[in-house]
Amino acid sequence: MRADRLVSLVLLLRQRGRMTAGRLAQELEVSERTVLRDIDALSTAGVPVYADRGRHGGYSLLPGFRTELTGLNHDEALALLTAGSGRGEQIFGLSAPLASAMRKVVDALPEGHQASLEDAARRFLVEPETDLLSRRAITENLADEVMSEVRAAVLAGRRLRFDYAPPGSTPSLRTVDPVGLVTVRGRTYLLATRSGEDRTYRLTRMSSAEALPDRAQRPAQVDLDRIWAERSAQFLSEDHIPVVVRVRPARRDELLSTARAVRAEEPQPDGWVRLDVTFDDLRHAVWAVWQLGTDAEVLAPDSVRDAMRERAEALAARYRS
Repeated sequence: MRADRLVSLVLLLRQRGRMTAGRLAQELEVSERTVLRDIDALSTAGVPVYADRGRHGGYSLLPGFRTELTGLNHDEALALLTAGSGRGEQIFGLSAPLASAMRKVVDALPEGHQASLEDAARRFLVEPETDLLSRRAITENLADEVMSEVRAAVLAGRRLRFDYAPPGSTPSLRTVDPVGLVTVRGRTYLLATRSGEDRTYRLTRMSSAEALPDRAQRPAQVDLDRIWAERSAQFLSEDHIPVVVRVRPARRDELLSTARAVRAEEPQPDGWVRLDVTFDDLRHAVWAVWQLGTDAEVLAPDSVRDAMRERAEALAARYRS
């Protein structure tokens, strides 16, 4: 909304000093023309914004102008700033609102504490893109319009309709009663019921979504921790084949992208990674590990090891002749 954007603009100028229209537009995710209109609106409302012309010009506030927000102690503010500095800002499509909230948090602090807290927050790193084994974190590209509709349906308690495509299938229309959203290892899931049956949907497989006016049929209270634990246990108990694999770190994500589920993961002393994963069946397991060549080795079960050996022997025999 425009009112929120105007507050964010004032806070940006307070905390960073002089900024160009282009930089403000980038921070607020709007056009430069919109920024100029907002600055005119602030000036009309009595906010002392003035422009400096020239090569190093931009827009500034008169010294001493501030908005008053109170109520946070040192540790509360530090916790919020640290949370906002991590990859959590990508969760549920709320990066822009989180950035706006962080600006308000900083502005709420006494002037003498702002610099020290910002420096303290920079000393904490939350969920970097790679870990010590150079494994890149999983990132999802969720369509903003899909995420917005799903989030609206969950929060408002409305039914949700969307096009959904499981792996290897064509999209089909689903109508569900949303229960909640869960993000795990960079992946976002919708927990819902459909015709009274529990369902779990991965948001990246939704091509469109629409929050409907109908009220969702769901309990008034929800325990997502319990529901997620139950659904995870049910998923892992289904008739899939468990496989233990050791893999080079550089190929880890490639293997995980084909696995049905991940039960456990453990770095090895030799730099490789031991993974306990599941596949749909024996054929699926052999196909997935075969793609990695000598960068992966099946440790268990013997049925998968035997199938891999037979396939390798047949290939070697063919090329020997």
